[in-house]
Amino acid sequence: MNILIASGIFHPDPGGPATYLYRLLPELQKRGHQIRVLTYGNAPVDHYPYPVTRIPFGREPFSRWIRFAFTYRRLASWAEVIYLNTFGLPRGGDQHKRKIMKVVGDYAWERCVTRGWIASTEDIDHFQTRRYSPRVELYKRNRTRDAAAMERVITPSAYLREMVMGWGVPGQQVQVIYNALEPNWGVPLLDKMQARIQLGWKAQGQYLFTAARLTAWKGVNYLIDALDAVPRVFLVVGGDGPEQGVLRQQTVNRGVADRVIFTGRLSASQMALTMRASDYVALYSGYEGLSHTILEALQVGTPVIVSARGGNPEIVRDQVNGLLVAHPDLGALRETLQNAFRAGTPERLASGTSVGLERFSWPDLVEQTMRVLEG
Repeated sequence: MNILIASGIFHPDPGGPATYLYRLLPELQKRGHQIRVLTYGNAPVDHYPYPVTRIPFGREPFSRWIRFAFTYRRLASWAEVIYLNTFGLPRGGDQHKRKIMKVVGDYAWERCVTRGWIASTEDIDHFQTRRYSPRVELYKRNRTRDAAAMERVITPSAYLREMVMGWGVPGQQVQVIYNALEPNWGVPLLDKMQARIQLGWKAQGQYLFTAARLTAWKGVNYLIDALDAVPRVFLVVGGDGPEQGVLRQQTVNRGVADRVIFTGRLSASQMALTMRASDYVALYSGYEGLSHTILEALQVGTPVIVSARGGNPEIVRDQVNGLLVAHPDLGALRETLQNAFRAGTPERLASGTSVGLERFSWPDLVEQTMRVLEG
């Protein structure tokens, strides 16, 4: 088949959706399908084994929108199947095409938070049923219309399936296909002590690592506030984003700047190494669809400390491969960190990191996605 992949981001952009597509598309080609990719960005396009068209940033937004829509219409006429990985893309000319969408979050909630139309602390689950200003409600209606127009919607967790069904999309149109890592992700790895030597960390230090785009809902501010409960622990923050300056100032205000290390954005190999060197990987976010970060941590053998929100409880088994923490609850987070760093606890939880990972199999993801795309 001719398959058009339309996405807001694509390799080498950071983030789960971009990485997912980059890994998946060679599998489609192995089945004999012809692939074309349409996305935004400024990176080169001439080293992929399939045509990639990027609509560059730096243009006036309306001009960029028009160019994307024009290109989409042209490529849609070629395609038999269109696989959309982002809400809100400029589209046209696809009325009689098979359209599949992967939904990894609530586009309306994220866009309204980013634009300041709702508070950055607005709970995504409450957002589903509350009424807001007309412009916010318009985004919610558009998100629902886009999803309902698809032949099938793929979600990476049962949590997100329930959310999409709450928008009014019939359950028979929505299928859970769990996110997964390729079998060789993060392998081969050094052991923990060798990884610490390579990073220049203290061999007997206590390290908590969190990796995320630094936005308000990722909850890094809670981890900084909770450090007073574990005075010997270093917090390593991987990633960048709009909240980075605020978070750096928070470490100063809280008197923990000497125990918080901001690494900036990390490559995949750096991420694996840092996870391996850490006692725990933390993700205390207010929302996760199904986190690649958690899967990556468990695959390299490092237990996790995560909020009991979104898709996190579908991966993490409390007291087996990590710890689930009520959110938002700073007291619970402080208590969990104190318990986590008691003697023997990191080692006990590390021994369980492989439990349940078989549910997040890359071959299963590929096979299930193929069945949806091939109809």
